[in-house]
Amino acid sequence: MDWLWLIGRAVFGLYFTFAGLNHFLQFKGMKQYASYKGLPAAGLSVIVTGLMLLAGGLSILTAYWVEWGLYLLVVFLVVSAFTMHNFWSVEDQTAKAGEKNQFLKNIALAAAALMLLSITNWTW
Repeated sequence: MDWLWLIGRAVFGLYFTFAGLNHFLQFKGMKQYASYKGLPAAGLSVIVTGLMLLAGGLSILTAYWVEWGLYLLVVFLVVSAFTMHNFWSVEDQTAKAGEKNQFLKNIALAAAALMLLSITNWTW
């Protein structure tokens, strides 16, 4: 197996796995932030998105149901970009810049996941 592929896969998978775990380890803060952003059923949203991140990250790490995991991540990343990082509605310029960076990061990661979907029949 190509070492670059293996390292990239590990880092990409661990990134989402840790993000998913963080949803549970920092549940109270995540729930408050989701409420602040106006998400309905904030606690449930944090749980569902945490599970999506965990499933997606672990699918990449284990090479098990990779396509499903990547689809979960793409959905999570695009939806969270528009719901949680809506920089266009932020007045404070510093906060706006932070939200814009998070929005663009989510879109870029979603694009990377889409590219991986195009090569999922490669050896994982």
